[in-house]
Amino acid sequence: MKIEQIYTGCIAHAAYYIESNGEAAIVDPLREVQPYIEKANKDNAKIKYIFETHFHADFVSGHLDLAKKTGASIVYGPTAKPNFECIIAIDGQEFKVGDVTIKAIHTPGHTLESTCYLITDETGKQHGIITGDTLFIGDVGRPDLAQELVEDLTQEILAGHLYDSLRNKIMPLSDDLIVYPNHGAGSACGKNMSKETTDTLGNQKKVNYALRADMTKEEFIKELLDGLTPPPAYFPQNVLMNIQGYESLDAVMSKAETPLHPKEFEAVANQTDALILDVRNENDFVKEHIPGSIFIGLHGQFAPWVGALIRDTKQPILLITPEGKEVETITRLSRVGFDNTLGFLLGGIEAWKAAGYETDNIESISPEVFAAQYETAPVIDSRKPGEFTAEHVVNAKNIPLDYVNEQLAEVPKDEKFFIHCAGGYRSVIMSSILKARGYHNMINVEKGMAGIRTTDVPLTAYVCPSTLK
Repeated sequence: MKIEQIYTGCIAHAAYYIESNGEAAIVDPLREVQPYIEKANKDNAKIKYIFETHFHADFVSGHLDLAKKTGASIVYGPTAKPNFECIIAIDGQEFKVGDVTIKAIHTPGHTLESTCYLITDETGKQHGIITGDTLFIGDVGRPDLAQELVEDLTQEILAGHLYDSLRNKIMPLSDDLIVYPNHGAGSACGKNMSKETTDTLGNQKKVNYALRADMTKEEFIKELLDGLTPPPAYFPQNVLMNIQGYESLDAVMSKAETPLHPKEFEAVANQTDALILDVRNENDFVKEHIPGSIFIGLHGQFAPWVGALIRDTKQPILLITPEGKEVETITRLSRVGFDNTLGFLLGGIEAWKAAGYETDNIESISPEVFAAQYETAPVIDSRKPGEFTAEHVVNAKNIPLDYVNEQLAEVPKDEKFFIHCAGGYRSVIMSSILKARGYHNMINVEKGMAGIRTTDVPLTAYVCPSTLK
């Protein structure tokens, strides 16, 4: 038996490939399905099943494309009602993949249809359990992502279901089972996941706060919901795409991989009201960029920030990318449901300038220069509230990047101000958004707090984030 995790992207989603005796199954496939097909071909295996743990919110699954290309059956757990042909498993139903048995265990809580898959090997030994977003390493799935789709369904109700699922379905299983979760550190589907990718169930019972043996349901609900931040705006849109279906990735790529000369690029932008998304390094964007373009660098937490800030997955997008990164950018956008990319600027900024078009820039200073000037203008800290509370520049104002659109009225309009983040990535994203909104009075602080800490700029007393509530 072979079980292989496949991680990709900064949101740390894991898909699983299971192969045994000439048959294979994929659990929660990612949007680009060709690697699974190639892997099965290499193993001389036929993909028989595509198991889905739930209707995902943080990415668009590859289940439909993979089923179409392989003939495999899609499997969901109880209560799922997708708009396409699939098997709706009953609780406890078993599926054979070669000599391996995969058992569906209905575990509502993260969502109502959430289902884990217990894997028994060819000897009859229970090997591991793929837990989806029900159980992570060090955490459990947040219960507030399905509220918009089911009337009268609250996060408290779902949290109660999750408590029951964990204690009645998961915790009674063998301590030596290997837990294979869907996410690791960096995902917005939980609060505080470990960077580890697997663990034994027995160890999770010892270290995972949500599996504490003496925890009451009321304590579980309170602790689980405490500190939850609003989910990214694109999550409900991804859920609907996974339920209702979507355009094939091949069709999306065919449209998006369109090289546009500067004049064509400008014409498409004007005709479609497309958002111009620049994914180069922040240092390159600061020096010169197309006026009105938005920066979200490919090297950072790209997909989550796209989803949090662009919000509408149907938004037409035109790309400015580093050379050779066009396909990667389009693919990573499509993973989170942004399928309306119309093309990319052929030749990049250099071609744009050579064609006689203007560029803009963002004033940016070193931490040392900031140290000499910080008292001359307001300071805006674009980090998350927890980061700000832990330590910040004295008298700075916190306007988190996540909420820049909601807090736009708090940004100084008629005076210069400094803006910084933790390392220089988020402050440039926020500066680009402000520029596009007509603000031209910001001064970006390079290297963010990491650089500021090396100067004599006065900071508040440090408070360990783990002690904050």
